[in-house]
Amino acid sequence: MERRHFLSYLTLSTLTVRSGLIWAASKHVTTHILPLWPDLPPGGGGPAGALVISAKGAQRNIVQPTLTLLTPPSPNGRAVLIAAGGGYSRIEMGKEAWPAAAWLTARGYTVYVLSYRLPHEGWKDGAMVSLQDAQRALRLVRQREKYLSVLGFSAGGHLLGMAVTRADFRSYRATDALDNLPATADRAALIYPIITLEAPYTHTSTHKMLVGNHAPASENAAWSVQEFVNPQSPPFFLVQAEDDPISDPHNTLIMADACKREHVPVEMHRYSSGGHGFGMGRPGTPTMAWPEHYEKWLKS
Repeated sequence: MERRHFLSYLTLSTLTVRSGLIWAASKHVTTHILPLWPDLPPGGGGPAGALVISAKGAQRNIVQPTLTLLTPPSPNGRAVLIAAGGGYSRIEMGKEAWPAAAWLTARGYTVYVLSYRLPHEGWKDGAMVSLQDAQRALRLVRQREKYLSVLGFSAGGHLLGMAVTRADFRSYRATDALDNLPATADRAALIYPIITLEAPYTHTSTHKMLVGNHAPASENAAWSVQEFVNPQSPPFFLVQAEDDPISDPHNTLIMADACKREHVPVEMHRYSSGGHGFGMGRPGTPTMAWPEHYEKWLKS
């Protein structure tokens, strides 16, 4: 195992303990770190030094984008690609990705957790780097798995929403034969996602990091998921709390309307309280119910 990959494995183990996540079957879940790119990522640039992990398990200083593959002891033949949020300034692994991965592997799903590049960490391709990583991840997992669903939280929902609705968009020049494969998913679950960057929803960190505070309307539209929903888009599962202070609650309504306009199946669950960043559910709020609905949707 390459030293960098070995360190990544140790980082995952450390993060699991630090975030308070206890794997129900940790000794039975096989873990591998897969680099996204065969060499340097497209465009070049980027930060130096080690991966930085906060006390709550959030990642930043992403030097090498990776997939963490988690294989349960009895795989059910279905895979889920997870992207956590963090406003494109960090990746909330401890609050979102690792708990979701534990929940899914306990139910037999093979899980791929994406550690994607962050636009403002010195990458030459700027705002495009996260989408490049998401598309590359879809292609890599597609090569390995027959059935693939994606699960995105907050800005991770925006990222995977953009990726699965823009399957034909070339965000980078092909680096190898893998880049000629489709970047598609069979289903997409977006949890309290950022969907639109258009006015009046321009207050988010996602908007600031991707287009800046004074972007023209055309640029805002170019990074808004609802603009790219089409008849070939996968079915969507949407979750949001109506008191969300970060992702305006209209985001899921806008996405649902776009799906209905293009005759794309959509299932939406909205809850009276729960705020933002509730992960697999915030105790004491109705958001605790969404994983049960999600499980039924995955099986249907």
